[in-house]
Amino acid sequence: MATETRIARLHGVRDIRVETMPLASPGPGEVLLKMAAGGICGSDLHYYQDGGFGPIRVREPIIPGHEAAGHVVALGDGVSHLAPGDLVAVNPSQPCGHCRFCAKDLPIHCLDMQFMGSAMRLPHAQGLFRDWMVVPARQCLPAGTLVSPQEAACAEPLAVCLHAVSRAGDLSGKRVLVTGSGPIGALVAAAARHAGAAEVMATDLADAALARAAAMGATATINVAERPDLLSAYEADKGQFDVAFECSAAEPALRSAIATVRPRGTIVQVGVTGDIRLPLNALVGKEITMIGSQRFDSEFAEAVSHIATRRIDVRPILTHSFPLEEADAAFRQAGDRMVACKVQLHFLS
Repeated sequence: MATETRIARLHGVRDIRVETMPLASPGPGEVLLKMAAGGICGSDLHYYQDGGFGPIRVREPIIPGHEAAGHVVALGDGVSHLAPGDLVAVNPSQPCGHCRFCAKDLPIHCLDMQFMGSAMRLPHAQGLFRDWMVVPARQCLPAGTLVSPQEAACAEPLAVCLHAVSRAGDLSGKRVLVTGSGPIGALVAAAARHAGAAEVMATDLADAALARAAAMGATATINVAERPDLLSAYEADKGQFDVAFECSAAEPALRSAIATVRPRGTIVQVGVTGDIRLPLNALVGKEITMIGSQRFDSEFAEAVSHIATRRIDVRPILTHSFPLEEADAAFRQAGDRMVACKVQLHFLS
């Protein structure tokens, strides 16, 4: 059994290094995983490019990564629902279970949340970009034998999108707008269609992103850099969409959502950024419901199930894979969103 593991550790802006650290044996209720694939998320990219986003800053070296899959190698005492060789998706969310929000069945808002690869707390919660890792068995969900580790590693972002869709209420027969067609936007389009949306219009600045959104279930797309007038047409009669999912965190996109959602429609804000300006008069005048959405809870298990059976096929968003030793190149590639969608690391074979 391995006694040390390689890791990718971020030391500062654009300073990610492959290092080694000791590896413990799994204790009671834990498993040893041989990691297989890990996706670079938007927050990971913000840490790498900017040192953080909004008020969340990287204040000490951190191992990034919160979307990953691996194979079970060894079991600690008391673990019975997993077996060596199982492909599992790792749930990075670790609510405390006893604070006032956990007690109210709102673990997403846990006051003592530990979320792998997050710089929100100090010390930072270390993440998943490593060859070997010991994790609590309760955070490992079997992904079956049909799909690849690369697909299973998409459970976390899909869970984010399933939660966002649940925040909008019943989408059956609804007309939906998705602004921003990166990995999250494309997965939101898939989740919205799975939830019964009749139409899903996806927008972006890049044709490649829009092609992936269409492959994931969008029924129509608009390149708003080239033809903003096509989206403006949906402002007619106070707006045509029932629900908008704003996934870009770009002020113009949110303004477009407010303009094209019908009176008493709903906007779910999924993308995150710093402060922006809002056209409050339009928001108020149209009585639009604006809802925030972050992370997930029970949706993680749903995401694993959907991926494991390919009820939601995530393969169209998978664009690049790099070995761990090329982590810096992987992060640079992930920053080129005109070409890249979901960039992943792969680990020792």
